[in-house]
Amino acid sequence: MYRESADMLERGGLFYQRDLWGKPRRFRPWLGDCFSFLYDYAMKYSVFPKKFGASLEKHERILRKELASFQGHSVLELGTGSGAASEVLPRNISYWGVDVSPGLLRRGKRNFAGRGFSRASFCVASAEDLPFDKGVFSLCICLLSLNFFPDIPGTLREIRRVLLPGGTFLCAVPVKDRQPERSVIRGTLYSEDSLKNLGEKEGFAFRPLEWRNGALFYFKALRKE
Repeated sequence: MYRESADMLERGGLFYQRDLWGKPRRFRPWLGDCFSFLYDYAMKYSVFPKKFGASLEKHERILRKELASFQGHSVLELGTGSGAASEVLPRNISYWGVDVSPGLLRRGKRNFAGRGFSRASFCVASAEDLPFDKGVFSLCICLLSLNFFPDIPGTLREIRRVLLPGGTFLCAVPVKDRQPERSVIRGTLYSEDSLKNLGEKEGFAFRPLEWRNGALFYFKALRKE
């Protein structure tokens, strides 16, 4: 699963890459680990209704419908956060969650275990430098995190590398085209056309999904052969 050069270690139930001194490689989360306990509350009561102008319940319904066909698949999630995807993913998948925040990943690990996922692993890593072998996942998801990644083309190249041929990248991300007036959304907001162009340039067949939910744009990108 991990590429040999990644040099991984396990600590406290999470996997880390070793740095040059053999210690766990660390990153700077946009939300400090000391505030990770506030993440779910902020998403439910502030980000969704006030920033996105969207419905969290509708968001979950959309994702359950789009993910229902991936029973038993190998799934990678970029930006696991506190494990919200455990509410919408099939329970019988092999799941790998990636985030730069150990605090959020520990919450995610507890949530996935509490919801009956028996094959779930969690890795502290950057989306632009994934520690996995090529062609090991049939599905990659990124839910509400893509706008925080500093290198979108690099992230797409890594997603394509670790996906099987014909594999799916499913994403939900706020975009400029749908941003409510006077709403301030953190991160870099792209347009729908910009995301489509970036995806096609990096070797994906891009397919927007027709769902409407506030500022959120839902799309699938299929890895070309």
